[in-house]
Amino acid sequence: MSTAPHARAATRVVGVDVARCVALLGMMATHVLRPVSSDGTLAWHQGVAGGRASALFAVLAGVSLALMTGRQVPHRGLQRLGDAAGLAARALLIALVGLWLGQLDTRVAVILVYYALLFVLALPFLGLGPRALLTLSAGWCVAAPVLSHLVRGAWGDQPPSVPTPESLDAVGATVVDLTLTGYYPALPWLAYVLAGMGIGRLDLRRTTVATRLLAVGSATALVAWGLSRALTSAPAAQDALVSSSVGAGSWQEVLHRMAFGMGGTTPTDTWWWLTVVAPHSGTPFDLAHTAGTAAAVIGVALLASGAAASSAWTGRAWATLFGAGAMTLTLYSLHVALLTPGRWPDPTPATYARHALLALLVGGAFALAGRRGPLEAVTRLASSLARRVVVGRPTPAAGAAPSTDGTTP
Repeated sequence: MSTAPHARAATRVVGVDVARCVALLGMMATHVLRPVSSDGTLAWHQGVAGGRASALFAVLAGVSLALMTGRQVPHRGLQRLGDAAGLAARALLIALVGLWLGQLDTRVAVILVYYALLFVLALPFLGLGPRALLTLSAGWCVAAPVLSHLVRGAWGDQPPSVPTPESLDAVGATVVDLTLTGYYPALPWLAYVLAGMGIGRLDLRRTTVATRLLAVGSATALVAWGLSRALTSAPAAQDALVSSSVGAGSWQEVLHRMAFGMGGTTPTDTWWWLTVVAPHSGTPFDLAHTAGTAAAVIGVALLASGAAASSAWTGRAWATLFGAGAMTLTLYSLHVALLTPGRWPDPTPATYARHALLALLVGGAFALAGRRGPLEAVTRLASSLARRVVVGRPTPAAGAAPSTDGTTP
């Protein structure tokens, strides 16, 4: 359960941990802070992190999958089967943690069960290279929302729910929720994981790769946003969306409501909904925009951490400062548990500061000690045991440091 700090630093891509830490802090902000300012306008953190933090979390899941299954060269044959078995075991444990958190009275749309399902859905794509994965992700951004719109329109929507142990009593409804109608529906959200896998298959230690991620991600986000604005500026689009929104009397009211998020999906009474960019709307333009912002954040994190790693001391300082990114499963679960009424004070900016500081301090302490988070250690052990059933005990090269990249979901 522990690895020498210098060995772990030598095998981790610290920039990925930095991006994970940013995603964790962003999701905490959306959970704790109110989306509306005192004057009734959209709060700045909602405008920045709303929908984007969870998308970054999902893209980084794909990066982790790639790092755990061969990095630039995907594993083949029996080794890939072992990877699949290990990831399935990891997904099962993550889902169990998510079900337990879901039953707490936190009013948080816990992402972990959806996250676990995304791991499983990604298994058939483990053997693909970066170009195929990124191309597939781009196509998925368009095809999946259209398919979701068609299926939900034909079968009827059901309100999203947070998966709990009781959800297992209604397997059919739970599957529909997890894949199509939930807060983080896996069918369209697989686009994020495929994009992350494509990014993880690149050489993330190269400055040119980080620079391209920043440039291409920013351009993708801006183009998606601009095209959406152009399409929804048409009078026909605005009339259809105003008519579709119950109680909305004007286009400005529709925009105001969309800014606070769509709950995972959009209505199916008009195709114009697929042209919007809004938090948790799952439209083609929203998926492209948020995937682009995620890629840009990863690029910035890689560039910043690479510059900081010019010396062993500064590199270790960054790994410690953003150590929370190496144990996001543990810290996300702790954060959600602490939101149970009576555990900590009601959500306020001061409460958010406590959550963020706790995450950074605990993450830094574990990084200094060279240890994985408790839940990360358990999921890694289960993954290793499942993998060993398929491929047998691994035989590392003499003197090789154990690989730790991507072990944090």
